[in-house]
Amino acid sequence: MSAETERESMEFDVVIVGGGPAGLAAACRLLQLDSELSVVVVEKGSEIGAHVLSGNVFDPRGLSDLFPDWKDRGAPVTTAVTRDDVYYFTSATGGSKLPGFAVPKPMRNEGNYVISLGRLCQWLGEQAEGLGVNVFPGFAASEVLFDDQGRVTGVATSDMGIGKDGEKKAGYTPGYELLGKYTVFAEGVRGNLGEALMERFDLRADSDPQHYGLGVKEVWEIDPAKHEEGLVVHTTGWPLDNHTDGGGFLYHAANNQVYLGLIVGLGYRNPYLSPFEEFQRWKQHPKIRQYLEGGKRVSYGARAVNKGGLQSLPKLVFPGGMLVGCDAGFLNGVKIKGSHLALKTGQLAAESIHEALKAGDEGQNELSSYPEAVNSSWVHDEMYRSRNFTPALHKFGVFLGGVFTWIDQNIFGGKLPFTWHHPTPDHELTGKADDYPVIDYPKPDGVITFDRLSSVFLSSTNHEEDQPSHLELKDPSIPIEYNLPNYAEPAQRYCPAGVYEVVDDGNVKRFQINAQNCVHCKTCDIKDPKQNIVWTVPEGGGGPNYSGM
Repeated sequence: MSAETERESMEFDVVIVGGGPAGLAAACRLLQLDSELSVVVVEKGSEIGAHVLSGNVFDPRGLSDLFPDWKDRGAPVTTAVTRDDVYYFTSATGGSKLPGFAVPKPMRNEGNYVISLGRLCQWLGEQAEGLGVNVFPGFAASEVLFDDQGRVTGVATSDMGIGKDGEKKAGYTPGYELLGKYTVFAEGVRGNLGEALMERFDLRADSDPQHYGLGVKEVWEIDPAKHEEGLVVHTTGWPLDNHTDGGGFLYHAANNQVYLGLIVGLGYRNPYLSPFEEFQRWKQHPKIRQYLEGGKRVSYGARAVNKGGLQSLPKLVFPGGMLVGCDAGFLNGVKIKGSHLALKTGQLAAESIHEALKAGDEGQNELSSYPEAVNSSWVHDEMYRSRNFTPALHKFGVFLGGVFTWIDQNIFGGKLPFTWHHPTPDHELTGKADDYPVIDYPKPDGVITFDRLSSVFLSSTNHEEDQPSHLELKDPSIPIEYNLPNYAEPAQRYCPAGVYEVVDDGNVKRFQINAQNCVHCKTCDIKDPKQNIVWTVPEGGGGPNYSGM
């Protein structure tokens, strides 16, 4: 028991923060290499997979490297892609299907699978436990621990049973200190501990800002007559304009289900834009609506995605730890895939740690062998070949940026002799409200389109009401005094869960935070114009409980 924090301490060889594909792959690989190692995975969701959301058309390469016999082991990766359809939408009703030769090669999905990443992570969790990994769901890592020399020594989980007033309630339980020789941070996109580590160790000194999109997703059960298992549909163009990158997806999974969604680049300029509402509009396009009519929406969620590419990767290591997967920013933007990169970087981190521990290292050093392994792997090759994708969209707009991407990928294989940069963070690209038109979004019909609150209900999101808000304002005056007159307070629109409202109390406006609605997408932490909102972890087990996302 630590006298200073009154927390119980548990010691392991390796502590892994995050039960997504990167963290679980790291855990499995460590025990494959040495069954005597003590390894813990701490996950803030109520169970493994509860907070996992992705498209997901899955490239099995990273999984094959971890478990070559994954098919025999019963991995939930069974729906092979049978066909790719890519559309360019020109309007609410218009558009055309692109011929195969016009699609960038990395977007072609032969050999890939339509899966639920949440279910894959549940399976990976079972494999990890079978190997001897300690898996702790429902515990939120809220603090990085350091020794006197500034080396990372582990993490502390959040206290349970603190009231809104900051006082301990009757059921108060202190958090735990999970101590390790090395700590792997695999929190997913915009991990709050990862962000704190980047700042403390200046890990972004030589990289571009990370850039993000917001993915809004639903799962539908549709008429079997309209279902084509393995069909993958992607769209670009409408409802987004030429200066707002992103696109739609509709994937035909097993059991007459489709996974559909819209990703909107968070570098958009018009502060009146709402990614959630754009997704509702997109569903009304005849090419999408045709599948949904007569169907039933069964799940909803939203999550930020990395899109900065190679130039936005931070330094991956620091004394006592490392960043893997989406916590670091690994995603192939042209492929629109990151799960295979997460799986592989988790494995490479594990191999580096194993090598160090085998040599008698007690965690004193930065493991330079990990970034060296990344740079000599197929992960770096993919990231390098796709490095100009996001900068091209920013530089030329979506249409001409797409033309450049086709030339870059299909003719030069991503190896043009230059690297472009995108040095402006997404929040700085937001324009002033006076310079942009208000967007008049139609009311939901309750059949194809829906409102935020009914959508959040389908995400099974729940937070203990009597706890401090995990959404903190650095300066409580900014939303009303600065954001409202300058940007029409965009938090009301960029949040896909109705967390933020401007409430009119007579002649006084106030900013209201409905933290219970939060689906942990991290958009507010990314897009607030003054970077005034800080996303922190709530009590363990809080947030969405995604089923099959």
